[in-house]
Amino acid sequence: MPHAEHDRRVEEVRPLETAAQSRLADVALSKARRRLIPFLFVLYLVAYLDRINVGFASLQMNRELGLSESVFGLGAGLFFIGYSIFEVPSNLILERVGARVWIARIMISWGVVAMAMVAVRGAASFFAIRFILGLAEAGFFPGVILYLTFWFPAREQARAVALFMTATALAGLIAGPVSGALLQLHGIAGLSGWQCLFILEGLPAVILGILVLFHLPDGPDNAVWLEVSERAALSMRLERERGRGTQKRQRSFREAISNSTVWILSLVYFAIVFGLYGVTFWLPQIIRSLGNSSDFGIGLLSAVPFFGAAIAMVLIGRASDLSGERRWHLAVCAAVGAVGLILASMTRSPLLSLGAISIAAAGIWGTFGPFWAMPPEFLTGTAAAGAIALINSIGNLGGFAGPYAVGMVKQATHSFAGGMIMMAASLVAAGILALTLPVVLRETNQS
Repeated sequence: MPHAEHDRRVEEVRPLETAAQSRLADVALSKARRRLIPFLFVLYLVAYLDRINVGFASLQMNRELGLSESVFGLGAGLFFIGYSIFEVPSNLILERVGARVWIARIMISWGVVAMAMVAVRGAASFFAIRFILGLAEAGFFPGVILYLTFWFPAREQARAVALFMTATALAGLIAGPVSGALLQLHGIAGLSGWQCLFILEGLPAVILGILVLFHLPDGPDNAVWLEVSERAALSMRLERERGRGTQKRQRSFREAISNSTVWILSLVYFAIVFGLYGVTFWLPQIIRSLGNSSDFGIGLLSAVPFFGAAIAMVLIGRASDLSGERRWHLAVCAAVGAVGLILASMTRSPLLSLGAISIAAAGIWGTFGPFWAMPPEFLTGTAAAGAIALINSIGNLGGFAGPYAVGMVKQATHSFAGGMIMMAASLVAAGILALTLPVVLRETNQS
């Protein structure tokens, strides 16, 4: 009660946003959407492409190097061990040194390591480079999620996150045809097709990392493309929102990690990511198991599920923002993903299986907008930086567990059906856990 009384008094003395300031803030937000979201989208597109292209490389690499299903699943997942280890430190560094310098460092280093995958000669080198790739990329995604909170108020965050994260769906959409085509470059400069794939898909990260240094402002106060009055109006709106709410927002990392909601969100994200990467890394081989397609044909078919996923992300993120509701949007999407995987496990028809996997992808990717709009509702400052990274770090361990578990089940049963059932069960758990989360600030405010 004392906190509520204090917050009420603070709100009373804080100046109201005038009509003129409101218009200036809206103009600034419109400029930020046009300038930042497309650029961040491209960065994440390249990042995600470098993360998942190993699934397409496996169509040749596994056979050429003699890697078994379990070895490939373990190596694909080891990325997330390295990624999780450095996630929290990376985001805390970003908050101190600024987004521009740190995101550029991340991109350049991961691009170099992604190209180094050409040096893989067996299981040991595959494991090592995948682990280092995770270390190099750590902090990019939670860093961008934190960066979006510097620009967008809560009522726009699910949509902003969804628009940014459609890059993951579009990466899947273009990764198939592009990677399938690159695999045909076998013999150029004495390299195998899978080696050409890693070089040509890793190089853009280095180039874009250099561009980040010139294009990405650390925040509204550093944006030269905003008028001084627009910067002030947007900063005032964001500051007012940070000081408003019916719950006390945690500001220190110690406060954040002692909050049970942070740990529930971490478990929810683990369960979602378990299904996400179980599908993503194994999709090319799942499609191959349904028929005898060429590498390029598999690439084209692999793009289909991600088309619906991209549309679902944007529509669900917008619906969540308009209603202010997060938990049920997340839970229903997780349930849809589980249903799609169960249906895919029950049919041997290539067409029906692809349709069911497409339903699963729409559900899985649809969870992201509502999910990542929740942490800023009760966290700010260092707490937001550290907790968002912690949630992503723990959650992405599901990216290790999912591919490895699917690979083990496939090797033991010679079928992907059991792995799909495991992923479906994980998504059901995510949905149930989501409904145990407390009502977030915006829902409370609207009620």
